[in-house]
Amino acid sequence: MFEAMSMWRAWHQMPAQAGRSGVGRGEAACGSGSDEARRPRHEPKGTGSALLLAALTRENLQRAWKRVRANKGVAGVDGLDIDQTAAHLRTAWPAIREQLLSGMYRPSPVRRVTIPKPEGGERELGIPTVTDRLIQQALLQALQPILDPTFSEHSYGFRPGRSAHDAVLAAQSYVQSGRRIVVDVDLEKFFDRVDHDILIDRLQKRIGDAGVIRLIRTYLNSGIMDDGVFQTRTMGTPQGGPLSPLLANVLLDEVDKALERRGHCFVRYADDANVYVRSRRAGERVMALLRRLYGKLRLTVNETKSAVTSVFGRKFLGYSFWVAPGGVIKRKVAVKPLRTFKQHIRQLTCRSGGRSMQDVVDRLRPYVRGWKAYFRLAQTPKVWRELDQWLRHRLRAIQLKQWKRGTTMYRELLALGAKLDVARQVAANSRRWWRNSGMLLNAVLPLNWLDRLGLPRLS
Repeated sequence: MFEAMSMWRAWHQMPAQAGRSGVGRGEAACGSGSDEARRPRHEPKGTGSALLLAALTRENLQRAWKRVRANKGVAGVDGLDIDQTAAHLRTAWPAIREQLLSGMYRPSPVRRVTIPKPEGGERELGIPTVTDRLIQQALLQALQPILDPTFSEHSYGFRPGRSAHDAVLAAQSYVQSGRRIVVDVDLEKFFDRVDHDILIDRLQKRIGDAGVIRLIRTYLNSGIMDDGVFQTRTMGTPQGGPLSPLLANVLLDEVDKALERRGHCFVRYADDANVYVRSRRAGERVMALLRRLYGKLRLTVNETKSAVTSVFGRKFLGYSFWVAPGGVIKRKVAVKPLRTFKQHIRQLTCRSGGRSMQDVVDRLRPYVRGWKAYFRLAQTPKVWRELDQWLRHRLRAIQLKQWKRGTTMYRELLALGAKLDVARQVAANSRRWWRNSGMLLNAVLPLNWLDRLGLPRLS
């Protein structure tokens, strides 16, 4: 339907463009010769929602489908994956579209899954069906150009042209300006505790489109399926759907604007917010203000994770700050993400895995590349070099163990260009993999040995 010509028929009711004059329900005006603009024989009573019609245009849905497919998500409660949903929508989409336009569409419950948090514990996700992800993505594409320009300049999460890196750089600039005290606020289970009535009220003030508001309300109330048991939901916007981050920004923008009016320097990324001040006394006043502001939204500050403290030693989006010579504030990887990285590398480079060196490198490659890409802002060359050496040390130890016998080590090391006495020494102590890989082979194995296998460098 969304990527092949065979699905053209499912789109025949959709207009090519939104907002054209003389158009009813988004279809072409009478007399149009386009087969794609024909009106259905029996049109349902509509919601009068121009914004919903814009979201359901053919071009917007095709872009939404490409995005959903690119995200490669899993199936929802209906058990249909991306390809199965595409086959289903070839015939089902016209009826679904009529239900959407008439206000009769009811989303499927989201499927509850949990994933481990990097710092421990579990995070709950709600996975909508692929069909509902498509509709939500189409809504997001229609709403974002309207809502995003109204958000605070201090908000960076899930916004076009903004990233976590931009948030970290903004935070660094505030610390460099002398604001060394941070009001670090953590909201307790934010996505699970969003009040639906408050969220809808704030949304209505921004868009005022009854059809879209009604559809978003049905998504908020769609419920959760957990191990085959349906649970109603009266609060929360479970992470996993395309609309949840945008709705979170709508709700939290009220707090952002209150901080802006008071002239505070702050950075927010989704539900992570840091306010930078010059004294602890000012920080305590800001913390009291935030408790009141979040309380009006029926959100709770997690007192065990929130603090008014020195910016040094606190982490924000995986980064922390340090003072270089001359008082220059620089960025580094925070302690917890660094520890998590090393734990995961140890799991991937376990010497009892029974895998070839190429297999080990293939499993390492996407993780190392992704981690390096995210933390590329870290201004700690020495740490990068040490991590790179440590990782390659572990891989050399795996290679020694896989060679097993001293005679094999001796032969392979000579083939790699090792000196005769070095090869003999390693072969004579063939079971000391870690010691040999660190002290002897660091200068023996060629620098590009692992590069040839495709291992990216950290330094």
